[in-house]
Amino acid sequence: MIIGGIIFSSVEYPGKMSLVIFTGGCLLKCPYCHNPEIIDGGESSPISDIKEEIDDALDFIDAVVVTGGEPLMQIEDVRQILEYSRQKGLKTKLDTNGCYPDRLSEIIELVDYVALDIKAPFYKYPEVIGARIGEKVKESMGVVANSSCFLECRTTYVPGLLEPGDVENVARNIQCDIYTLQQFRNKTVLDERLKETPNTDPQELREIAQKIKPILGKVKIKSAEFGDEIL
Repeated sequence: MIIGGIIFSSVEYPGKMSLVIFTGGCLLKCPYCHNPEIIDGGESSPISDIKEEIDDALDFIDAVVVTGGEPLMQIEDVRQILEYSRQKGLKTKLDTNGCYPDRLSEIIELVDYVALDIKAPFYKYPEVIGARIGEKVKESMGVVANSSCFLECRTTYVPGLLEPGDVENVARNIQCDIYTLQQFRNKTVLDERLKETPNTDPQELREIAQKIKPILGKVKIKSAEFGDEIL
């Protein structure tokens, strides 16, 4: 399996300590990507070694999170990780950009929690990230919504790429258990020009979130300054 690293986290699976596996490779080139070093891959690791990492962590973790990159590019390896984690009594979480609804449907029964990136209003994907995948993302949202899996939809609010009205459009066209509006941070980005874009002001995130809360009900904002804030 191609991976970009493995870490422990108390925030990647809300309320649980988790082992987080970063898969290498992504078919998208989002200009604000915060993991650009693994877009084109990472290092090869035998599945047996990853299982050993899980075993070694069992006394300290409640969950395994598979993130990326885009995990579903490596569907068979991800399936093995999820199956093994379930066998060990761990909760499982998958982060995905929604490009592979068919693959997602194949493994959804092995997942307790999905975090689905909503990059922009579905019609605006080509403009914001240069990829026409809006319909695929909608399909992926439907796969999770029709399962027993908890669904978090999340959008990184990048000034200049998105406007407050775009977030309202997203809110009116998604169905999820919680919607997260994430702060853009310019420290690590794929497009170096975005380093000139200021980090999103947490207060602006709060104001946008308050406007969409009546539409969605449960809204969270995520910033470096204040962490996770559920409104």
